[in-house]
Formats: sequence, structure tokens, C-alpha cells
Amino acid sequence: MTTAPGRLLLVPTPLDFGCAEQAALTSVLPQATIAAAAGLRHWVCENAKTTRAFLKRVDAICPLVEPLQALQMRELPREVHKKGDHLGGFDARPLLAPALAGQDVGLISEAGMPAIADPGASVVRAAHDLGMIVVPLVGPVSLLLTLAASGLNGQNFAFVGYLPQDAQERIKRIRALESLAVSSGQTQLFIETPYRNAAMVQALVQTLAPGTRLAIGSGLTLPMAQVQCLAAKEWPSRGQPPDNATPAVFAIGR
Repeated sequence: MTTAPGRLLLVPTPLDFGCAEQAALTSVLPQATIAAAAGLRHWVCENAKTTRAFLKRVDAICPLVEPLQALQMRELPREVHKKGDHLGGFDARPLLAPALAGQDVGLISEAGMPAIADPGASVVRAAHDLGMIVVPLVGPVSLLLTLAASGLNGQNFAFVGYLPQDAQERIKRIRALESLAVSSGQTQLFIETPYRNAAMVQALVQTLAPGTRLAIGSGLTLPMAQVQCLAAKEWPSRGQPPDNATPAVFAIGR
């Protein structure tokens, strides 16, 4: 008799990765998500160390099915982190070998929902190709939390990833995104490495037209969480931009 393949569970994690404080796990993840994570023996992860740290938090609420040291973890290659794996070119099928033997496998990234602004799309694609059931578990997604709280257009929006690091190229990209947002009404969302937050805010305020609205969500799900949406001209006087240690999401629109 042929063994039915296991499922691929997309396991969201809290948005407090790299932050000075952590959210209570039960305040950001449903009990069903925590229990599902506790029951997995096999993981595909962005980073094994941070996955173990997350599972320690899970274990404090819902005992793991096996001791942490006995769990099997396979990391995505480093180049997948840097370049992303949403365009193909990386064969993730070998990472899902336990699922082909009938075991459920968890996919996890360092913060939020795997494969959304994080690596993991290649693993999900491979699971579909192998005939596996893919189950997205419930948890926080920073992009949608920011969009919902911004007041910008939530009926038509796009996530465009990271903007260029080069100052002149970044200005060109900001202007192109602003033009699209203003002409079409499509909200443009993007992210940046936290230590560049101040530089990003400065570039946005100096480049955007005075009336273009800029929303910034930071520290989401934490006690110091905030989402502000102001006209670009108002940010210098009224805005409270994130510090250079707190993850943030940026959005521009009209």
C-alpha cells in the first residue's frame, strides 16, 4: 500500500524577531497554531537557531511532541535568503523527503508568515508539485496589519519588497512607486532592514510630493506598536518614525 504524503504546514511566528522585547505567544498566535507547531517533528526553516528559540516558547505553552534536540531541521540555503526563491531556480523537493514518507513538515521563517516577504515559496511550490496538502496556519502578517491600519487603499495594493540601497537608485524607485500609487490608486508597500529605517524615512520625506501619504507601521503586535499615516510634508513635524532597531513596513498612496 502506498503511503499518503504528509502535509506542509506554514507556521507563522511572532513579529518580535530582533526586538528588545517579546510579545506573549498566546497574544499573537491562536492556540491551534501553537498546538500544531508543537506536534511537528520535521521542519524546513530559514534559520535553525531562531527556530529552536521559537519552539522553546511553544514548549512552554504546549509540550513538544519530542525533545527539541530530537527534532529534524533543514535550513534553506543562504543564497535563497538573499535573493529570494519566488522566481524558481531552486529545487526544494529534497527538503520535503519526510513528507513523502508520510510525515507532516513545518515551514517557518524568522518572523511572520513564511513565503510572505520571507523565503519559502520554493518549498510551497515543491509541495504542490509533489501532490502534498499545504496548510497555512493563522498568525500575524506585518504587511496586512500595516495596510489595514493605514487608511490607504486596501482594495488595490502591491508589495514590492526592498528598495535599492544606492541613494540615487532608491530615489528613482520611490518616484516610480509614487507615480503608480497616485495614477492608479494602488497602495505600494515595501520593507527595509531596520538599521536603515532612518535613511529610508529621510529619503521618502525628501522625495515624495508634499501631499502624498506615507504610512509606517513598526513594532507591530508589541506594546510599543504604532502605525502612522500622514502626508509627506507632515512627517517632519508630526511623525514618530521607527528607530533603527525595530522592524517596519512602509506604504505610500493617496
